[in-house]
Amino acid sequence: MDTRRLILFVIFSFSIMMLWDSWQQKNRPELPIQSTVQQETPATGSSASTDSPGTATANNATSEGIFKLEKGQRIQVTTDLFQAEIDTVGGDLRHLTLNKHLASDGKQGNFVLMDDAQTPMLYVAQTGLMGAGLPNHKSLFTSTAASYTMANDAASQEVRLSWMGDGISVDKIYTFHRGSYVINVNYQINNGSATAIAPSAYYQIVHDSLSNQGTKMRPTFTGGAYFTDADKFKKVKFADMAKASLSKTSKDGWIGIIQQYFASAWIPSVGTSREFYTKKLSDNVFAVGVVTPLTSIAVDAKSEVGAKLFAGPQTNSDLAAAAPGLEYAVDYGWLTVIAKPLFWVLSKIHALVHNWGVAIILVTVLIKAAFYPLSATSYRSMAQMREMAPRLQSMKEKFGDDKQKMQQAMMELYRTEKINPMSGCLPILVQIPVFISFYWMLLGTVELRHAPFFGWIHDLSAIDPFYVLPILMGATMIIQTYLNPPPTDPIQAKVMKIMPIIFSAFFFFFPAGLVLYWLVNNVLSITQQWYVNKTIHAAALAKKGNAKK
Repeated sequence: MDTRRLILFVIFSFSIMMLWDSWQQKNRPELPIQSTVQQETPATGSSASTDSPGTATANNATSEGIFKLEKGQRIQVTTDLFQAEIDTVGGDLRHLTLNKHLASDGKQGNFVLMDDAQTPMLYVAQTGLMGAGLPNHKSLFTSTAASYTMANDAASQEVRLSWMGDGISVDKIYTFHRGSYVINVNYQINNGSATAIAPSAYYQIVHDSLSNQGTKMRPTFTGGAYFTDADKFKKVKFADMAKASLSKTSKDGWIGIIQQYFASAWIPSVGTSREFYTKKLSDNVFAVGVVTPLTSIAVDAKSEVGAKLFAGPQTNSDLAAAAPGLEYAVDYGWLTVIAKPLFWVLSKIHALVHNWGVAIILVTVLIKAAFYPLSATSYRSMAQMREMAPRLQSMKEKFGDDKQKMQQAMMELYRTEKINPMSGCLPILVQIPVFISFYWMLLGTVELRHAPFFGWIHDLSAIDPFYVLPILMGATMIIQTYLNPPPTDPIQAKVMKIMPIIFSAFFFFFPAGLVLYWLVNNVLSITQQWYVNKTIHAAALAKKGNAKK
């Protein structure tokens, strides 16, 4: 791939991505406006009612529009995968640290997925019951212990919180499982009141709209997402939530928050009807959640309802085990059909070599081998054009500024020598979706996060700390300019020599894994192009020798 085409190829690739995103923004159907979020059925003989989850949460906003959570006592929970903090106000999950994943900078402990500090992030999981006299996420619970630690030989750890009302008692039970990022959250309701009750349960995630948005050079998506068998996987931006609240009924699926590498999602029990919703709570604070109705609970009767909360990395095996469709949280964009097989091949090779960088190199070799016939056609065309360069230059000197005669002479030369200057374009067009797919795959693969390569590369998902790979890649682009046919226009020739240096600067902000892929691809391309140039040049010399004879 010559440097000019390489530059045009990348510009065109990212133009496609931006145009596609703009088209989706313009043509996305308006989300249905939610007038209410499934109001609860009041108890018989009572006119009292409680807020819907969205309304209740909105009450956390102060008169100045600043969102504020009430705080009670903190319950510390330690498991093999989590360091969690549950607040007695609402029994909210207010803080969640992932023990197996380092912080983004790799230097400040483990990764904090959820936190209620609001500096800089607000990210909490809340649940509650809707119905007269029932506890919601603002009610005060009690616990028999201030901390829980999963025993080394235990398969799970239960955390029970209790609430007592007017004849009604409710236990909220968290169950953490060893080796799983799925947390069960169940309610046990004992109706000791004088009337039957028909409550609903809601499960929601509250998140700000400012944190975890990536960088200007490499923006990433953080926002809502849901999945149903009917609608499949849908993302909902915070900006869309601000315009209109979502209200979506279904008998299956999940709803949650996704960001680069990590996700959280509420997954109601199989077979229960549900209503997914989103709501703006205050400036830059939003809720995504689901409401599920319960059957009527008679006097002196008991009932139980629950849901699963996935909170962890977007590892394909963990997502697939948690819920159908949750694996789509790893969003490779509109080229998933190519990106998923690429990741499958990459992961299989990694299982053999145990190094993600080496796996990237081997996948690059396989991709290059797969495109070898097309690439060879492109390189032959460029090698032929290179051989024609002196003749084209002499024609330019002969015809001067007469562009029409110059064009006619060039076309005649191409016909005589049986050269098609456009034959090198097809390989580039074919490789565009592969490159974009590889880009999204590397950008969204949590397995590459803090995955070391060799030497100074300790994280293939981050930029090269010493910019060695981008500099080497820039050098390979310069080498390619000397293997390609030079432009006949001297100004273009100078520009094309400078462009690789300028263009390679973009790769200073790309993940090391992606730069490694492109560097290896360039080295292979240079090798192949050098060989083809040598072969074509030898053939041209032989042809001239035969002509003299």
